[in-house]
Amino acid sequence: MIDWYVVFTHPAAEARTVGHLCRQGFESYLPRYRTIRRHARRQETVWRPLFPRYLFVAFDVEATPWRVILSTVGVVNLLRGGEKPLRVPAGVVEALRTREVESKIVGHPDRFRFQPGQPVQIKDGPFSELIGRLESLGDDDRVQILLELLGREVRVEVAVSRVQAA
Repeated sequence: MIDWYVVFTHPAAEARTVGHLCRQGFESYLPRYRTIRRHARRQETVWRPLFPRYLFVAFDVEATPWRVILSTVGVVNLLRGGEKPLRVPAGVVEALRTREVESKIVGHPDRFRFQPGQPVQIKDGPFSELIGRLESLGDDDRVQILLELLGREVRVEVAVSRVQAA
């Protein structure tokens, strides 16, 4: 019976490893989430691995020569319990795929509630109850907000969980 297993990869090699596994005939899946990357005054939407350095591969542990995976370029190891790989519980990969298709990625659900330029209110902390304009979303669950303080705009960075729509 074909089940899903977890592959541990080299740093930043998840996508290349998926390609190598596919060329060997293994079905593999790399769950990703959408984020905004800023570089050199540009911003672009990119897809990042939901679980950095991990991906899923499907095979029948009894009928497939699965040890070939261990020598695949980009693979460090399979998650194993003893000699055999550990099976991912049924339905986990399918649920991740469904959420990815619906753009409801499970990694950072609060991040996608807000859009740059939207008025937001800080819920707690030293700036609690102040209303500002959302400037940008960071990669690490933080947002930058422009607040009107002392007659000028001041940029404040807070956790996305401390912000609500104004």
